[in-house]
Amino acid sequence: MPTLPEELLEIARRAADAAAAELLPRFGGPASGVASKSSSTDLVSDADRAAEAAIRRVLAAARPDDALLAEEGGSAEGTSGVRWIVDPLDGTTNYLWGIPHWAVSIAAVGPDGGLAAVVLDPCAGESFAAGRGLGAWLEDRPMRVNRPASMAEALVGTGFNYSAAERGRQSEVLTRVMPLVRDIRRFGAASLDLAWTAAGRLDAFFERGLERWDWAAGALLITEAGGAVQVLDAEPPRPAGVVAAHPEVVDAVRRLFEDSV
Repeated sequence: MPTLPEELLEIARRAADAAAAELLPRFGGPASGVASKSSSTDLVSDADRAAEAAIRRVLAAARPDDALLAEEGGSAEGTSGVRWIVDPLDGTTNYLWGIPHWAVSIAAVGPDGGLAAVVLDPCAGESFAAGRGLGAWLEDRPMRVNRPASMAEALVGTGFNYSAAERGRQSEVLTRVMPLVRDIRRFGAASLDLAWTAAGRLDAFFERGLERWDWAAGALLITEAGGAVQVLDAEPPRPAGVVAAHPEVVDAVRRLFEDSV
């Protein structure tokens, strides 16, 4: 009989595939139903909504007693002790501009943390998955985080907030950080940044301005790949965020960015 993480992981895979079936046929075509959310640069479209509806159908059929928190407004209380945290389309701006770097992010969490996670990159055909106590994989290959010899050798992923004021602060931080690391990468989908960190494509990730659905799946990928994740509380005017890296360097990554504010 499968364990709970194994059961939830199989359901997460099916839900992510259902979302991808809605998103891929629309990708590159004319956008519809585009609207702004927190700011004029924070967008949602009919593709986001269709993907979320597809995920909800899979979850409701498989686990009707579970709770749900989803980016595009889908939420439900549950009685099972399991909550699904869903970003049906992480990287909406990339998606709408025809940039093939976006993902479906699905996590199942219990009262004491993540149980199962999938970050699916439909354009690349890559599925990043993890289950508590089961490890993390890119397709069928185990993932492990990198340990850079020093911050000067670290390739670090980050992102910019939808708030113009916060983007200004982040830009100022980068002018100080850039000479202190190997380089910075900014791709526009936090769930994939975290998945790539788990896979060793990035050495670390730092970003403020994230919601739980942006990082819930990626956080389990990181920890099951041997890494560490620190959730950053909001410190007004700065929003909440996440830092992820090898356990021996995660504090140094946080200091690198936070001491630059």
